[in-house]
Amino acid sequence: MPKLTEIRWHARAGQGAVTAAKVVAETALSADQFMQAMPEYGPERMGAPIKAFTRICDHPIEIHNNIEFPDVVVVLDESLLDVVDVTEGMKADGTLIINTCSPAAAVKKALGVPDTAKVACVDASGIALDTIKRDIHNTPIVGAMIEVTEVIEMESFKGLLAKNLGKKFGQEMIDANFAAVDRAAQEVTVA
Repeated sequence: MPKLTEIRWHARAGQGAVTAAKVVAETALSADQFMQAMPEYGPERMGAPIKAFTRICDHPIEIHNNIEFPDVVVVLDESLLDVVDVTEGMKADGTLIINTCSPAAAVKKALGVPDTAKVACVDASGIALDTIKRDIHNTPIVGAMIEVTEVIEMESFKGLLAKNLGKKFGQEMIDANFAAVDRAAQEVTVA
């Protein structure tokens, strides 16, 4: 049976969810897995809610639609919890990862997530501000996702991250992003 992992990303336009979805897919590809990454835009303006999708599989992927029943849901902006049903369609044993300072158990209860599912919380924005010096929180949220789900390998992700960042930035920015990824992996809490 093919091992298929479907990830749905929720963010506001400009927060890097589309980039995160693509980098996770590219990391899977570098590990000889099959992948898809695609965005779904609504109103094309900064701050509008958007979705992105990533599929990773050990066999060719023959489905080509948006993800309705995700294994993993990643939320880059907790203000979306009041606007979008981020848990819609999430599998009963799925994982929800949120950029928030709130405790995972409190978020799980507030959203009515079943006990069979995991809710992981990490202050990705705070980590990004401390390490990268900008609120670019897609990198730390991926670090938390890797820690919680192990859907891709951390070292492979860091290798691709260094390659991509090296095209535009120096070693200082690469090191800052590595620090953000490592901190998020250490500080993520799960309920």
